[in-house]
Amino acid sequence: MEAFTQHTGKSVPLMNNNIDTDQIIPKTFLKRIEKTGFGQFLFDEWRFLPDRTPNPEFILNSPEYKGATILISGDNFGSGSSREHAAWALADYGFKAIIAGSFSDIFYMNATKNGLLPIVLKKPERTVLAHLRTDEEITIDLPNQTVKTSRATYSFEMDETWKHKLVNGLDDIAISLSHAEEIAAYEANIPVFWQ
Repeated sequence: MEAFTQHTGKSVPLMNNNIDTDQIIPKTFLKRIEKTGFGQFLFDEWRFLPDRTPNPEFILNSPEYKGATILISGDNFGSGSSREHAAWALADYGFKAIIAGSFSDIFYMNATKNGLLPIVLKKPERTVLAHLRTDEEITIDLPNQTVKTSRATYSFEMDETWKHKLVNGLDDIAISLSHAEEIAAYEANIPVFWQ
């Protein structure tokens, strides 16, 4: 997993509340066995018209938001099923962070396990961020837990365990591998009749 310390990028506001995992990535597209390739289906039912042409009314299809890496959203982001594909789709599309009023617990965990930073900010702060000029960038500083624009800096809370994993680029496999010597020593002492 890639370490997340600081990120500067453009944002896109999608201020809906209760965006669920089926809206993020419809179940139709869950047949892949890799973690990649899901970005093309992100918000599929909103991004595309029935004939598969881009919906000109949907904000991610607006040219001024092309390349945005920070999504600003409403409350209860990622509710619904436990599908990890929702985090995969957001990351594969190019998002590095989601700023919302709250997250479902399972989505929050899936996001952090996949290097996607979920940030909780209050509605007045998110409203300011949602109304930034389309060319204005936001800087997220995870070690200092701040979201900074040219006019304001907002602090956010984050559990120290998740922060440590993201700042150091540690997923569960990397953490297990950091104990390789102890695991090997334990396995070397397993009695033959247990093997």
